[in-house]
Amino acid sequence: MPPPRSVDRRVAGLAMLLAPLAVLPLGVLVALVVLLGREVGLPPLATGLLAVGALALGTRVLHWDGLSDVADGLTASYDRERSLAVMRTGTSGPAGTLAVVLVVGLQAVGFGALSLTVHAADGALLAGAAVVVARCALATACARPVPSARPEGLGATVAGTVPVWAAVVSWGAGVALLAWLLAVAGSDPLRAVLAVALTLVVVLALLRRCTARLGGVTGDVLGAAVELSLAALLLVLSLPR
Repeated sequence: MPPPRSVDRRVAGLAMLLAPLAVLPLGVLVALVVLLGREVGLPPLATGLLAVGALALGTRVLHWDGLSDVADGLTASYDRERSLAVMRTGTSGPAGTLAVVLVVGLQAVGFGALSLTVHAADGALLAGAAVVVARCALATACARPVPSARPEGLGATVAGTVPVWAAVVSWGAGVALLAWLLAVAGSDPLRAVLAVALTLVVVLALLRRCTARLGGVTGDVLGAAVELSLAALLLVLSLPR
């Protein structure tokens, strides 16, 4: 399929909705890392860290930069323009560094725990699926009630481009995928509902805070939403049966 000749709001909204499909190769990569880590006998935390590293390299660390910038911006000042200026610098301050360390740790522990499932393939598939489903956060962050913090940039291009019903359908598909994989693994499929519910709470809390403090979303906020979503999903999916 050829790329679009121009990116208007319709194309931008479609791109946000299709983001989970776009990262299928990365989901496969993470699943393979988790599976191989289990097979060669790596400690779970080492397997988890390798999975996080492989995923970060696959995205060129783009979303992590967003998480760091958002944490720095939200803690730098109560002044909107000052916060946005801090986010533009691209450097990591104490808040940004701490946020990245905490979320990397949560993701690594989650991936590592999934490598310990009774059947290695089940945990690997859940790890890969979590990567895919986490991208549903982009549809939520770009739903029509959410404004852009700036008149320019990625946020201005994609903010408000996704109908609310489409974002809901996206998460519904994610629940169905996770529930099916959990059932295959012999776990309670209802855990998929809990995982997505927690993830939505995290994403909506982030969006509410960014809208109140920054005036809306930016490209950095989208990246932060993705990484926080993955951490929340893994936190629930890796719970003992």
